[in-house]
Order: sequence, then structure tokens, then C-alpha cells
Amino acid sequence: MSVRELVVLGSASAVPTKARNHNGYLLRWDGHGVLFDPGEGTQRQMAHAGVSANDVTWICVTHFHGDHCLGVPGIVQRIARDGVEHPVDAAFPASGRRYWERLRHAAVFRDTGVIRERPVSGERMPLDTGDAPFRLVARRLSHPVEAYGYRLEEPGGRTMLPAELAARGVRGPMVRRLQEEGRVTARNGRTVTLEECSVPRPGQKVAFVMDTRLCDGVRELADGVDMLVIESTFLHEDAALATEYGHLTAAQAGAVAAEAGVRHLVLTHFSERYRAEDEHRFLDEASAVFRGRLSLVHDLDRIPLPPRRAGRGSAAAARSGRIGT
Repeated sequence: MSVRELVVLGSASAVPTKARNHNGYLLRWDGHGVLFDPGEGTQRQMAHAGVSANDVTWICVTHFHGDHCLGVPGIVQRIARDGVEHPVDAAFPASGRRYWERLRHAAVFRDTGVIRERPVSGERMPLDTGDAPFRLVARRLSHPVEAYGYRLEEPGGRTMLPAELAARGVRGPMVRRLQEEGRVTARNGRTVTLEECSVPRPGQKVAFVMDTRLCDGVRELADGVDMLVIESTFLHEDAALATEYGHLTAAQAGAVAAEAGVRHLVLTHFSERYRAEDEHRFLDEASAVFRGRLSLVHDLDRIPLPPRRAGRGSAAAARSGRIGT
């Protein structure tokens, strides 16, 4: 059964609290697991969440501040200890390779050969995801150290229209052939094309944006995504501090999501300066400008991706029924 959800392993910023662990986010996607920013304690949080090293197929580090990477040694060693056999790709800023090497080999253990390093550089870099059901792009952000956000995209597909198929005499195995080859010959001898019997269906998209000021990279990553997981370290009253230290406020995160047409905005990475009773203020600031679905996360939350968008021509599809491809 395919599962697409965000598992929140930690949601604090630089200093963990009694209620919030350091960062850690596992995006589960049809049998793949993209682990973003494993901070200190991530291995134990995974145990609490009921996920394992075998669930991880990618490790994506945004930058080398400790709250975003000090869990790497434990994760790497757990992958080795548990005998994970599938490849695990590791993306990280190329400029921080020396930190990656220190983390990767922080202690004595029987090493594993399954980890494949994917250092990222430049303003924008696509990553080779092989036969994974998604594409992954890293985009440079604005932080005191080099930092990247990540955008995961599913290729678009087609939504089949049963009424149009029936009207053209396309049924049974012919439907699959039409999907795979783009055209078939019906029993009456007529050539039927995929475009006649379907409408485009956008693939799902997720963006992961951690420590950064407002910049073009944030907007590009967020553009049109189904889910935006984004830091909101500060409240608006501390906007000057946010800019100084290279962070966002909840209001800025909400404005980005509204401008980008995001469907589900997920706020995380909260400064320890705020108390639990301040949480509603983050929601208030973001919702003042963003009208879509909004979540303020807590550790061990599980957030499903929004349902697929309907394909273009959805009114006709609604009348005719749908067969997804």
C-alpha cells in the first residue's frame, strides 16, 4: 500500500526543549523515505515514531549547523548495524564536505557501503533519483552558512475518462495499451489517442525549507507545491532578529505560502524563546495572510499529503468518472 506522509521526528530550532527534539523529518513516499535534517536524537525519535533505518532511502541535509545534522552519526551507524541492503543517497552542501566526513565517521563502527554521497553546489542542482517515483532538486537559500532547500516532484500523469473510452470502444487491455503507447486502434478501425480520452493530472510536489531569510530560492521552492514544510523560528515582533540570524517569521512563511499557491503549509523549527502558550500566535500570524490548510507541528505528528489535484478539464472528468494513471 502506498503511503505519502510527513513524519515529524523533531521540531525545535537550535536548542531542544522538553517538548521538542532537534530537527528531523521523514517524508514517506510510496516505499521511499526521505530523511531531512537528522538532528541530535533522531535515531531515538524514529523508534518512538515506529519507523526504522530500513525506511530511509535518502538523507538530505540543508546545512551544517548542529540542530540539522548532529543525528547523522547515529543514523549512518544504525543503517550499518541493521544491515540495510538498499542504496541510501545522501545530499548535503558540497562546501561542507569536511563536516559531512566528520559526521559520517564520527565513531568506530563496522561501516556500510550502501551510502552514496550526492554533494550539492551552485544556485540550483537536480539530483539523480534513479527509478524513484519523484524528482529532487536542491536550491540555494540565504543563511550565514551555505544552506539549501529541497523540492520533491512527482512527474505529471493523465486522468482517464471512462465515458470517452466507452464512446470510442476502448476497453479492457486496450486501455493499458493506450496509456503506455499513446494511441490504439479500436475495433471499428479508428485510431484513438490518449489526449481524446484523458486530461492532464499534475504530479504531487513537496518543498522543504529550513534556515533562511526571505530570498528567491524560498519562493522558487514553494511555487505551487502541495505541501510546504518551512521554518518559522520567530514571531513578527522579532523580525529584526530573524533577518540578522538568517531565519523566517511565521508571518513571512504565511506570505510565501499565499503568494506561491501552496495547498498545505506546515510550520516548524520554533525558537526556544517562546512558550507553549505562544503557539497560537504562530498560527494567527500565518493564517492572517494564508487561507489554505495550516499545521503547526509537534514531535511525532504524522501529516498526510493533500489528496491529488484534479486534472485540467476536471468538470468533464467529474461527469465521466476517473481512472488514475
